[in-house]
Amino acid sequence: MPRKGDVQALTTLYQVGEEKQRELFDLLKAAARKGWWEEYRDSLPQEYATLLGLEEEAAFERSWEPQVVPGLFQTPEYAEEVIRATQVISRIPPGDIRTRVEARMARQQLLFADVPLTTWVVLDESAILRRFGGATMMRGQMERLVEVSSLPNVRLQILPQEAFHPVNTGSFIHLQFPEFHDLVYLELLHSARWVEDQGEVFGYKLAFDHLRSEALGPEASREFMEKAIDRWK
Repeated sequence: MPRKGDVQALTTLYQVGEEKQRELFDLLKAAARKGWWEEYRDSLPQEYATLLGLEEEAAFERSWEPQVVPGLFQTPEYAEEVIRATQVISRIPPGDIRTRVEARMARQQLLFADVPLTTWVVLDESAILRRFGGATMMRGQMERLVEVSSLPNVRLQILPQEAFHPVNTGSFIHLQFPEFHDLVYLELLHSARWVEDQGEVFGYKLAFDHLRSEALGPEASREFMEKAIDRWK
């Protein structure tokens, strides 16, 4: 972490204008602040903690999810069942499960902030048909999806099973920043990785554009999800 005096000296040396100088000092202050996710870091995978920090800075997010409801939209009960499902391949202590659920719920505050995150999600139909927990819990999750789909900063589309879908890829999150280049987050079986090469990042944007073009529109998707609620009576 550079000291304020070092930043002052460098901006003087390189004859940085006042506006850019203020911007650099603001970045220095922001970097020194402890993010809300820091208190959960010991219980979270490193790359996921990085996602939480970068998501806080993002202006726009695109997300494709073919298997489960995205974390930004999960209820606490659904989130816990999804996390417990990973016990087949990993052993997560009960305390860490609770902490991960808490972190996931805290993450959702991005949708309701003074300057909320704008997110565009394409969700495969199979994700809302796959059962986690009991019928009552699934019904609550479907109701939650309908609720968040009405937010002005959320665009949620369902890709139905009969849709044409030649894009052979797992889930991904494409983050767009106001000042920095875009990044793509990929969650793997035992880890996660970041895609920074801009040619590859652009490929994920093209993949998302194709998926959302084949998906139902927002209104039709909401009607689709409302019908899915009845499935879990």
